Amino acid sequence: MTRADDIENIVTAAHTLTRLAAARTDNHAPATQWRALSILSREGAMRLGELATASRATQPGMTRLVGQMADQGLVLRQSDPDDSRVTLVSATDAGASALAAWRVQLRDALEPFFVDLDDEDWAALSRTSAILSSRTSPVAVAR
Repeated sequence: MTRADDIENIVTAAHTLTRLAAARTDNHAPATQWRALSILSREGAMRLGELATASRATQPGMTRLVGQMADQGLVLRQSDPDDSRVTLVSATDAGASALAAWRVQLRDALEPFFVDLDDEDWAALSRTSAILSSRTSPVAVAR
């Protein structure tokens, strides 16, 4: 197996874990909502179009989703002070809290898949987690 194969397997497994966790939490919020809140929490306020691109959503779809999230108090929409035609979107405290609660739901839903791992496997997962986090941080991605 090549290094490229390992990366492919990690990405595929991560997608599978996300789908499993979402199904087991019985959370009916769209995945795009959590992806958008994650991006806003990490990156800060963004233009609607930038958020759509970063979330891999269409602009009309993101406009609808942001409207729904604003109605729920998860995000705040405001005009860009430099260009009043532009809408900036930011996560609210309620949005950050909802995201944190969802992540706990995911963690708890996935924990049963890993309870039988020994210390060596946990150390390997912990190291992998640290490496992936360092390679996908905003600073690393900007390089």
